[in-house]
Amino acid sequence: MPLNPQVAALLEMFAGVPPVDYATVTPQDMRALNDRPIQMGPPPAVAHVRDLTLDLPGRTIAARLYVPEGASEAPPLVVYYHGGGWVVGTLETHDGTCRALARASGAAVLSVAYRLAPEARFPAPLDDCFEALVWAHAHAGELGVDGTRLAVAGDSAGGNLAAAVAIRARDEQGPALRHQLLIYPVTDTDFTRPSYQENGEAGGFLSTAAMRWFWGHYVDDLDTVHPHAAVLRHGDLTGLPPATVITAELDPLRDEGMAYAEALAAAGVAVEAEIAPGMIHGFFSLFEPVPDVLPYIARAGQRLQADLA
Repeated sequence: MPLNPQVAALLEMFAGVPPVDYATVTPQDMRALNDRPIQMGPPPAVAHVRDLTLDLPGRTIAARLYVPEGASEAPPLVVYYHGGGWVVGTLETHDGTCRALARASGAAVLSVAYRLAPEARFPAPLDDCFEALVWAHAHAGELGVDGTRLAVAGDSAGGNLAAAVAIRARDEQGPALRHQLLIYPVTDTDFTRPSYQENGEAGGFLSTAAMRWFWGHYVDDLDTVHPHAAVLRHGDLTGLPPATVITAELDPLRDEGMAYAEALAAAGVAVEAEIAPGMIHGFFSLFEPVPDVLPYIARAGQRLQADLA
């Protein structure tokens, strides 16, 4: 299917931006380019937003809690991990996404500012994400949420982290999860998949060169990637929480995301997966300039709502 017309119009706005040279760009350069979100409209309204500091073992990290309008007295909680290749991304870059997801699901959303690579390589970002879930469960009363109704969610590298957190929660007697929402998740290091061949050099917001660069900053060796990093390689996906997997037709990550959905289903996990036609990587956060994104957010919210009821 051709590029969605609304996405095409958005990409036209960025047509004059020089391409990134991944042979020379630094993480600091990438953060300067990516971590200043462009506000294209008023943020989705929620009842209240609260900035937090999470006291984790030996460190503290920032987080932000969103409570939607009309939420129950102790709503369920979705712990959200932002995308950005484990290298870029902030609470601010995903503020609108978390607001929209809180509104769509009726759940509170806790966005986690995990440590970034390469300053904190694998497994440090994952440790932050898992321990943030443990913290949220232990402090549910303080947060005003129901600690028995928990889910994890994330996009791109954040989807990777959400999937890995679900595995660790199962294996390390962590909090019980009712759902995992994986939005175009990174699941493997195989750059030969058809979606990489079809979309890796396209004019979207992610390329093969970019993913090689991100992986190179996150892990020490692509040939020996731990299955908590390349979750598609994990040998046991049984007993994981129900999953929603959303991918984009014109995304290099499309095939590995769908392969992970298939692997979950083969392991007996309830999965709903879809490929968004005409969409590119990052589309889930583009709902302001691309209103065609809104039905995907609505469906993701409905799936969370159903499993968190």
